[in-house]
Amino acid sequence: LDESDLLFEEDILRNAYSLKYWWRYMEAKKRSPARQRNLIAERALKYLPGCYKIWHAYLADRRAQCKAKEPGHPAHARLNAVYERALVYMHKMPRIWLDYLEILAAQHAHTTTRRAFDRALRALPVTQHERIWKLYLPYAKASPVPEAAVRIYKRRAGSRRERERESERVPARAHRLESRERAARVCRRQQAQAGRGSRATRRLVAAASSSPRPHSLPLPSQVLNREGFVSLRGKSRHKLVQPPPTPLPQVRDFSMVFDAYSQFEESLITALIERQAQQQAAADLAAAESGGASAEASKAAAATTLELDMRLERLERLMERRPELLSSVLLRQNPHSVHEWLKRASLFEASPAKAIQTYAAAVDPRRAVGRPSSLWLGFAKFYESHGDIKNARAILRKARPSRDPAETQPRPSRSVDELASIWMGWSEMELRHKKYPEALAVLAEATAVPPASRRAKEKEGPVQDRLYKFTKLWAFYADLQESLAGFEPTRVTYDKMIELRIVTPQLVLNYAAFLEEHKHFELAFQAHRPKGVALFKYPHALPLWLSYLTKFTARFGGAKLERGRDLFEQARFGRDAAEREPETSPRYSRDAAHGLARNAMAVYDRAAGAVALEKRASVYQLYIAKAAEYFGVTKTRDIYEAAAAARAAIGALPSSEAPSFCLRYANLERKLGEIDRARAIYMHGAQEVDPAVAAGSADGDVRPSAQAWHDFEVSHGNEDTFREMLRLKRTVRASF
Repeated sequence: LDESDLLFEEDILRNAYSLKYWWRYMEAKKRSPARQRNLIAERALKYLPGCYKIWHAYLADRRAQCKAKEPGHPAHARLNAVYERALVYMHKMPRIWLDYLEILAAQHAHTTTRRAFDRALRALPVTQHERIWKLYLPYAKASPVPEAAVRIYKRRAGSRRERERESERVPARAHRLESRERAARVCRRQQAQAGRGSRATRRLVAAASSSPRPHSLPLPSQVLNREGFVSLRGKSRHKLVQPPPTPLPQVRDFSMVFDAYSQFEESLITALIERQAQQQAAADLAAAESGGASAEASKAAAATTLELDMRLERLERLMERRPELLSSVLLRQNPHSVHEWLKRASLFEASPAKAIQTYAAAVDPRRAVGRPSSLWLGFAKFYESHGDIKNARAILRKARPSRDPAETQPRPSRSVDELASIWMGWSEMELRHKKYPEALAVLAEATAVPPASRRAKEKEGPVQDRLYKFTKLWAFYADLQESLAGFEPTRVTYDKMIELRIVTPQLVLNYAAFLEEHKHFELAFQAHRPKGVALFKYPHALPLWLSYLTKFTARFGGAKLERGRDLFEQARFGRDAAEREPETSPRYSRDAAHGLARNAMAVYDRAAGAVALEKRASVYQLYIAKAAEYFGVTKTRDIYEAAAAARAAIGALPSSEAPSFCLRYANLERKLGEIDRARAIYMHGAQEVDPAVAAGSADGDVRPSAQAWHDFEVSHGNEDTFREMLRLKRTVRASF
């Protein structure tokens, strides 16, 4: 250090993290030796490692120091190391990357340079990639490895919009097939852009024409019709547009290629027809001049006719194969679609070998989209339609998973429903061929209960271990046994379903009807209760109770009254108020029909206080009607009083129904001559109704409460009672 450095050193000691003092120091030492400049820059970067200004100046100085050095000098390796250190902090600065990449490209270190380019593309944002590609593409073009150049251009073509220009830059010494495929992709991408893609199409045409062996390259019909057919020679032209053996990735691409190929064939047929017409005209002219057709003209006409027939047959076969080719494309899009596999199999109804091959190559059940069981059933039905029941059974036997643990690679089923569909389809096939014992045997095997050790692990175990609890399969088995096997096997089946707790209320009702049909009434009652009722809670048990009580009442009538009452009481137990009305009517009818009217009245009295609020009015109406029928009109007073009680009273009607019952009750008392009682009822009912609402309403034959009371006072009251009515009305109007 000299004396001039002391001032800078003192400033740095006081402010070591200040860019201003370090920059002054570096500017003052620009003419110093390189070693001293490097030392000062390194010291500055120690305190300010993220300062772009210092890094840029330091790297520019180090590059200038290496300019005069020959290739392979250690100074170049030291410069690369400095750049690597700089990129630890400056990896988002494109200028640092560009300088470093230029240095590496000049050193001809191809692997290091290529990796550095890749690192730059990964480190910089996408908006800065264009600056890197301006260096990367010339480097790739000059690369001594053609495969590496092709891969670099592939990567570039996948990262920008103008792909045609980049595909044309693929080095000419790269593989020709690579160039053709790239040009084909460019043409497909630019199919919708009018006036574009011509150069790429001509490149593709030239590549395909000059190739020693043809390749199938699918192109859009617009491009082919515009460019593709004019520059190719004979066989290469046909091979270019022939539909590829591998299905295209999209239906749209397939449609374009197929339409282009069919139009190409049609154009050839049109040309052959025109040629044939010209030959025929020339032959007729020659015959008119010379008196007969020449052998050469006849031979040419025969060749044209033969080629025309061949083209027509080819076009017809192409049109016939269109559904098959389209199915291949759809399956390429979704190879696990069960629906598409079934549609493909239906195309080969006239070709059994192809249909069998399609079913055999169908989707893996574990990855299927849809119901794989429909594939197995369709395969078996195909054999069945051709009269081969033995192979149909073999297919269905292969479709169902075995319960034998020793069997290797069982067919997986994703759900119990699919597995049950296979078993039921097998049984239905046996029924169609009138093999009734075989159909029953199939369902017996399907519903066999696995051992207890496997039932304990059924949640984690295979699907076939849970099949025995599938209600739909058991219901089908029970229906089949009811039709074919007789009473005892059917009863055992229903009892087994109840034991496994897989029945529904409807199945219990079916079981009871079956027993009743065979005159086993007590067994039918037992099917309702305790077997059926014990399995369900309300409201699902309600149909069982109603059916049981109705049939019990119809069978025993007046006998076993106590047992009947116990059943009705049990039916009420545990039920909500909204569900308690339905059995009231059959019990009342039963008690009233056998001379127990008081018991019937007690039933209605309990029902009126127990049913839901919205059903209470209908119960009270029936209660009043039956009380008047059996005990006279006076007996209904207590019922009316209970119905028109205050809102808080137990068993009272809702506020919307209470006024109408008050009117009926008042009319009853009026008919009996109880004027004072009727007036008291009107006063009570008027307090429950809003006068403004009642003035605009009507309830059938019953007039609104206010008007009815007014008419009553006009007919039976005096001045005092009328004045009291008006006072009460004002009070009620003020309260609402």
